Amino acid sequence: MNIKILGAVCSVLLSSQLLAQQDFSSVQIESTQVADGIYMLTGSGGNLGLCVGEDATFLIDDQFAPLTEKIKEAIAKITPHPIKFVFNTHWHGDHTGGNENLGEMGALIVAHDNVRKRMSSEQFMKAFNRTVPASPKAALPVVTFNDTVTFHLNDEEIHALHVDPAHTDGDSVIFFKSSNVVHTGDLFFNGRYPFIDLSSGGSIQGMIAATNRLLDLIDEKTKIIPGHGELGSKADLAQYRDMLVAVKDRVEPLIKAGKSEEEVLAAKPLADLAAEWGEGFMNPDNFLKIVYASLKN
Repeated sequence: MNIKILGAVCSVLLSSQLLAQQDFSSVQIESTQVADGIYMLTGSGGNLGLCVGEDATFLIDDQFAPLTEKIKEAIAKITPHPIKFVFNTHWHGDHTGGNENLGEMGALIVAHDNVRKRMSSEQFMKAFNRTVPASPKAALPVVTFNDTVTFHLNDEEIHALHVDPAHTDGDSVIFFKSSNVVHTGDLFFNGRYPFIDLSSGGSIQGMIAATNRLLDLIDEKTKIIPGHGELGSKADLAQYRDMLVAVKDRVEPLIKAGKSEEEVLAAKPLADLAAEWGEGFMNPDNFLKIVYASLKN
């Protein structure tokens, strides 16, 4: 299991106490230049997006609290300017774990309204039978929006768009319009099955709708920073969307035929997809259970 997948596992399986004890000492923050002034950073947890320039340092997501100093060090190699804005693509801990540290350092945290709502109160993730405590005040987004918000920084028009519930009910996609780069948050797990947080309003139908909407907004030259996985393209996203549609189309008839979860698992409707998509955080059976529950409701 690689570091990025391990980070995703930690975010949903570990309590805050266990996470505090986890050893992040071997995690390395790697940076990849995507366009002029735009970078993707990887470490443990969701992929980070970074926009640098004369105006401000703009960071998308911030992984886990113990990695804040390493993230700052990696950014300092790219720009001398401190982090001024942190944008959370959704509320999960592998994307918001560094909020408290960065907020206390003066960064302005921005997210959709539902991100603050979920972080402000205790959450229960049914898929993992885990309760997530409310976040401290310093970790909460200070600026929230209900549909779209635009930043005019570093010769970029940075446009954030909230989509209807998909991975969660607070998902945002961030477009760097001048550079033709987009950060999808966890709407896109490049080359692997996604985690769909049904307890936070997510659904397989919503994931398909969100990826279709995104495909309509980008072109063949767009570079995509996914929530997890390697830097992607429109072709990668289309292949991922096609996989989601195929999964839905295979599972839905079984549910309509009255099959139980156990019977659907035994039928192995996704067997031929496992080698390509089932090697990530979500193993084939767990992903199938989530899809079954999503379509059963």
